[in-house]
Amino acid sequence: MRKHILQLSIVMLCLVHTAGNTYAQSVKEPRTTDPNWTKPYPPFRIAGNLYYVGTYDLGCYLITSPQGHILINTGLASSASLLKASIESLGFKFSDVKILLTTQAHHDHNGAMAAIKKMTGAKFMVNEKDAEVVKDGGRSDYFSGGPVSTFQPVAIDRLLKNNDMVKLGDNELTMLHHPGHTKGSCSYLFTVKDEKRSYRVLIANIPSIIINGKFSEVKSYPGMQQDYAYTLKAMKDIPFDIWLASHASQFDLQGKHKPGATYNPTAFIDREGYDAAIKQWQGVYDEKIKEK
Repeated sequence: MRKHILQLSIVMLCLVHTAGNTYAQSVKEPRTTDPNWTKPYPPFRIAGNLYYVGTYDLGCYLITSPQGHILINTGLASSASLLKASIESLGFKFSDVKILLTTQAHHDHNGAMAAIKKMTGAKFMVNEKDAEVVKDGGRSDYFSGGPVSTFQPVAIDRLLKNNDMVKLGDNELTMLHHPGHTKGSCSYLFTVKDEKRSYRVLIANIPSIIINGKFSEVKSYPGMQQDYAYTLKAMKDIPFDIWLASHASQFDLQGKHKPGATYNPTAFIDREGYDAAIKQWQGVYDEKIKEK
């Protein structure tokens, strides 16, 4: 009897070990070709209680309050420790991050999401249209999907719909559904205040087009063309003072802020730059729908 129990225990341990290895091998982040995705960038105060905590090009944003903080985007899987260090260097507790958000369900913005959720115990909220991709770690994504997850799957605490509010302390963020780049790509609109004035802030998910062929060839995303058309129209007339984006290069972060520079929210008041970015992708869209 003891021999049977021992043999059964050994079998169970082997199964657990095998399952663990399978799980560990089921996530393979695509090779990073842009060094600016992992290059550190000194965190800084953008405006009021809004801070930049991302890398040189992957935009990650911290919105603080006495009741806890909101973190938008996490960069690649390797960025978890960098984000923690950046947040703490600003004088905030990493454990006070209470809400996690993302602008799109791709590995360069969700890579460290599961790890940070586990480290902080924060609630993860996501646009409902990106829920499937988030839960399977990118396997069902139309562009980079496949049999292996590109980022660690993340448990979802709340599904968001267009114009839903995310609240924490005095912070109220409106999620704007801006699909195309992913089915649940989204932007966030909110107000921050400093000692002099308030600023309406848009963290925009610029609708960049990453497919090479026709929209109609993407069978796993049949409504892509219509979604881009909707988003490009919806993003043209959003009122704001300051705009930021999922990638620092999209809003010229390095041109507007130098490491060590003094606090200057007005550097990010740039309607002309925003309009130019939307116009650029409108042009790309217009050309693509002409393809035969």
